[in-house]
Amino acid sequence: MPIPAGPGIAPRTLLRDDVHRRIRDAIVRGELQPGEKLRDGELGEWLGVSRTPVREALLRLAEAGLVTARPGRETIVAPEDPVTLAHARTISAELHALAARLAAPHAAADPAALARLNEANERLRTATDPEAAITADTDVHDVVVALSGNPLLPGQLDTLVPILLRAEFLHFDAQTAAASAAQHDAIAQALATGDADRAADLTRENWLSLG
Repeated sequence: MPIPAGPGIAPRTLLRDDVHRRIRDAIVRGELQPGEKLRDGELGEWLGVSRTPVREALLRLAEAGLVTARPGRETIVAPEDPVTLAHARTISAELHALAARLAAPHAAADPAALARLNEANERLRTATDPEAAITADTDVHDVVVALSGNPLLPGQLDTLVPILLRAEFLHFDAQTAAASAAQHDAIAQALATGDADRAADLTRENWLSLG
């Protein structure tokens, strides 16, 4: 298994969540490719941890559909599954639509949040590589989720969004990113005017259009 480039995890931050996040991000960004074998020992050596947090991370990633485990045989990065991807996109679209609906009443009173949203969207509009585009896109939606005021939404989305982000990394298209930025403009306008129904409908359409 080729070990991804870059640092692992500093000893002072050796937490199960850190191990899970680093392996997840390597899969999402294509550093660990679909079908690639994942070996506990190699991953542990890369991250500077024992096998136990690695195994726990792989179990969580299997539950999220990013890893396929064959007991007693091997663990691999899960291949792309269009059915799973479609299901994840549908649920994520509804959860983000809910976030937008809840955020609308608060957005007009928080110009700083809307400014962060628009700044991130400008980065998305001009992005020419998947890392910059997906970081900017994530920042846009994170603003809306934060404005929603619902503390349970981030956790619900955490198991779904990585599946969609991996597809975006593997099939990045600058034109699609620009089109998404245009949709975000309309969402931002609906939020600024407190139009909850329109903000929710536009957000749902934005996520479903990724298909």
